[in-house]
Amino acid sequence: MVGAVYASPLERTRETATPIARALGLPVTTERGLLECDFGAWTGADLRELARAPEWVTVQRYPSGFRFPDGESFVGMQRRMIETVAGLCSRHRGETIVAVSHADPIKAVVADALGTHLDLFQRIVVSPCSVTAISYAPTGPSVLAVNSTSSLSELRPS
Repeated sequence: MVGAVYASPLERTRETATPIARALGLPVTTERGLLECDFGAWTGADLRELARAPEWVTVQRYPSGFRFPDGESFVGMQRRMIETVAGLCSRHRGETIVAVSHADPIKAVVADALGTHLDLFQRIVVSPCSVTAISYAPTGPSVLAVNSTSSLSELRPS
C-alpha cells in the first residue's frame, strides 16, 4: 500500500505524479529536495553544444569533481537527494512511498544505495517515466529495480 506521493516542484514531475496519485486516491506533495540538479549557467543550453565544451568530459568521467557554473555540484545534488529520501523514509516508516524526480538525481540515489562511487553514476540508465525501486531497512538499502517499465506488483525484498 502506498502511503504518499511526492514530486519535485518542476512541472514535468508533477505531471507524472498526478495520475499516479489520482489512481491511489492520494494528493501530490511537492518536495523541493527532489529537484533536478541546478545546472546554473548551463540551464537551457543545447546539449550538443555542451557536449563540445571541454568540461563535458569531466561531467561524464569525474562528476564528483564538477560544479556547474553558477550552479550545484554533483556531490551537493547527491547529498541533497540522499538527505531528502532519508527524511521521507523517516516520515513514512514502514510505508511505501512514490517520489517522482529526475534522471541524474535518481541515478545519484541509486549509486549511493549500491555503494557505488558517484563517478560511476553515469553508467546507470534512468529513462523518462521509468520506475526505480529501493527498499530502505535498518540494515541498509536494497535496490529492487532500476529503469523498469514492467509491472511493479512483484517488487518486494527477498
